[in-house]
Amino acid sequence: MTEEMIRVGIGFDAHKFSKDSARELWIACLKWDGETGLEANSDGDVVTHAIADALLSATNLPDIGNFLLPAQDYKNTHGEHILHKVSVALLEVRAKIVNVSAQLIGNSPKFSPMKSEAQDAVSGALVGNPPVSLSATTTDSLGFTGEGKGLACIATALILLPEKV
Repeated sequence: MTEEMIRVGIGFDAHKFSKDSARELWIACLKWDGETGLEANSDGDVVTHAIADALLSATNLPDIGNFLLPAQDYKNTHGEHILHKVSVALLEVRAKIVNVSAQLIGNSPKFSPMKSEAQDAVSGALVGNPPVSLSATTTDSLGFTGEGKGLACIATALILLPEKV
């Protein structure tokens, strides 16, 4: 019988709002109608990007930028695809996602009305549909998120890895 190790990873992502009002806003695998999107090579989904980095960190795999090379292959890629690709990579090292938690940081959009749908969407993008807990906060007008210039997200992931393969 193989012993398992508990591993925790932390991820962070931040993007500024686009000057292009036609750019779509994607947060936690969901399109937020009526909101201006974030500048990024992909869809700019700070929640999925932070979660991906937390999962990669927990398994000691390369960070999202190195994991998804070459970057041009991921132009406008949605966070749902990134999370699925990361969770498949975790399966390859026999890691099991126990749970993920992420906190969106910014003034708008109002997150709570779509929280449940967002949690389901993120869980559904991950192999095995692990529990996902999402929340949001502001920074009381401090920093670029508090000034309404963009959004950020911090995430943690708890996984189990076989001690010896």
